[in-house]
Amino acid sequence: MASFLIVLIYIAFISLGLPDSLLGSAWPAMQPSLGVPFSYAGIISMIIAGGTVVSSLLSERIIKKLGTSLVTAFSVLLTATALFGFSISDSFFLLCLFAVPYGLGAGAVDAALNNFVALHYSSRHMNWLHCFWGVGAAASPYIMGYFLIGGQSWNNGYRTVSIIQFILTAILFFSLPLWKKKGMAVETGKSGEKAKSLLQIWKIPGVRYILLAFFGYCAAEGTAGLWASSYLVMAKGIEREIAAQFASLFYMGITLGRFICGFVANKLGDKRQIRVGLAIMLLGVLLVWLPVGISEITLVGLIVIGVGCAPVYPAIIHSTPDNFGKENSQAIIGVQMASAYIGSTFMPPLFGFLAERISIYLYPLYILIFAVLMFLMTETLNKAVQKRRAVPAQG
Repeated sequence: MASFLIVLIYIAFISLGLPDSLLGSAWPAMQPSLGVPFSYAGIISMIIAGGTVVSSLLSERIIKKLGTSLVTAFSVLLTATALFGFSISDSFFLLCLFAVPYGLGAGAVDAALNNFVALHYSSRHMNWLHCFWGVGAAASPYIMGYFLIGGQSWNNGYRTVSIIQFILTAILFFSLPLWKKKGMAVETGKSGEKAKSLLQIWKIPGVRYILLAFFGYCAAEGTAGLWASSYLVMAKGIEREIAAQFASLFYMGITLGRFICGFVANKLGDKRQIRVGLAIMLLGVLLVWLPVGISEITLVGLIVIGVGCAPVYPAIIHSTPDNFGKENSQAIIGVQMASAYIGSTFMPPLFGFLAERISIYLYPLYILIFAVLMFLMTETLNKAVQKRRAVPAQG
């Protein structure tokens, strides 16, 4: 039965990825039918991100009352309902309305599942689970494309993904007894402890470092993915079609990297995974930055950046209970998720602003800045954790 539970969690991670890339793939078809400016996709995206940040910050409080299993099931139900709302929407206002539950559902389930896996499963599973998130994120554009190429409405693409989410919701509700057998008190909603406030979380030694590291990671990943095509075309003179293909390979690099990391994660440990990932990421940035006329080097560099990004996010999450204690992990992971979404929401648009007014050539430098921030913050955290653990031994 325990093996069925981990299979179920893998499926849940696919469902986490499914909605994430739908808007981007559908918007070129949605925008003309809605009769709104092209830039309005950013408004919907910001509403979704705002809901995700709020639910991430409230995740510990909700999970202590309901437990991980119910939060996961209700969150997927909320997301499925929002997706169905998108599928029947014929106005921009309705999309903005349904974007609220869209974001609220995503943040809570993300924090709940990541903490559950960090507490009960190895680093190998954490990497493979986030690899499966990539499978979901890569699959939804194909689902949307199937309907658009067939001459059907974008609404059908959203409806199909919503049906998949509703099916998963039913499976999650039927599987609730499995979670109780695996879970601890804090995850079944019976711990009796009060949820920590943001101020209490902020005062936990080392939390500020990991929040900045997570912010930096998602800022780098979001910027690398969003502006890859523009950099290849404007800075390297690569044809648009080729640039678009290799920009998508950045995400495939992340997915492939996490799959490979799953085989070595338990041997390397979380700290080494972060260090190796950042080293590979820096190599990729240098390849992209090289002022050479050989475009293949730049294209390979983008894939290398993706492979470098692969282990960092799962390793930071998985190391949270070890760095801060199991009793604090849910609260901190929730805030980490919020910090991550802030980084991925605001930093890529900021680069667009800088590129427009200064130069697109800032692309590798911008990513490098956040990579250095990640390195400094994770290494500072490691020293802080070592110092804290050494205190009782000296006493």
